Amino acid sequence: MEVIPRSACPPFVAQDDAIIRELCSPRNSSVRNQSVAEATIPPGGFVREHYHRTTEELYYVLSGTGRMSLDGETREVTAGDLVVILPGKRHRIDNLGNDPLVMIVTCSPPYTVADQVMTG
Repeated sequence: MEVIPRSACPPFVAQDDAIIRELCSPRNSSVRNQSVAEATIPPGGFVREHYHRTTEELYYVLSGTGRMSLDGETREVTAGDLVVILPGKRHRIDNLGNDPLVMIVTCSPPYTVADQVMTG
């Protein structure tokens, strides 16, 4: 059985400005076809617009309130919402609240810097 404690996953600032804890990926586990991360956006912060060449990405909001922009459509999201982001779709999320916006982010295939194209 493979169990990865959150405490074993140090946070880092990604190229899109999100604070990331990579919870499970090929870099720290036996998983090969997906990755799971916790993303935190501080109050007033945002994830810069970008897209992924091949990766399908899911944002599951755990806490906080945000404004999701996806390929020209904008919508408010809050705890319990899940956003589906297909490859090639430009996206950005802004924290609208006074508390951190915390999400679980999954990627398949696994997240790589090379697959992420910054546009904003």
